[in-house]
Amino acid sequence: MKIGVLSDTHLAVPTGRFHAVTQKIRNKRTIEDLHEIVQQHLSDVELILHAGDFVEEAVFEMLQKFAPVKAVRGNMDHIAIQNRFPTCRIVEVNDFKIGLTHGDGPPQGIVERVKQHFHDVDAIVFGHSHQPLNEKHDGILFFNPGSPTDRIFAPYTSIGMLEVSDTITGRLIKL
Repeated sequence: MKIGVLSDTHLAVPTGRFHAVTQKIRNKRTIEDLHEIVQQHLSDVELILHAGDFVEEAVFEMLQKFAPVKAVRGNMDHIAIQNRFPTCRIVEVNDFKIGLTHGDGPPQGIVERVKQHFHDVDAIVFGHSHQPLNEKHDGILFFNPGSPTDRIFAPYTSIGMLEVSDTITGRLIKL
């Protein structure tokens, strides 16, 4: 099973007629850009995980057009997202348990902090730092897809893919 993984999309619904132009000038992607990215890289997934900081519900609604979405809220999400999603959850796929959370604090030490939220999981998907990560520690896959829209703290934008069969593996997709 292929699972698309995103976090830190940080996209707001356009509120003025110059919003898209302003986003382009700031080198920040728009929701239309994200739609194209998902269509190009994640069109064959059966599930999408989002590790928070959608910012607006429109991003969630757009992602649902591609596959069912399991998500958590992030620290920058609008109140509607805050009320809709938990801070942590476990998603079961086949016989694997995937912990899903946003994360908090500085990038340094984030793996240790997200690990504290879960016990007996096979993978932990998180975001917050915008730094892509695909590493195993003590038999647990720690996977941060990075951000598809913002390079703060990271050299490039990215999304991710988990593949679940008799194992669970991650792949980062540099945009």
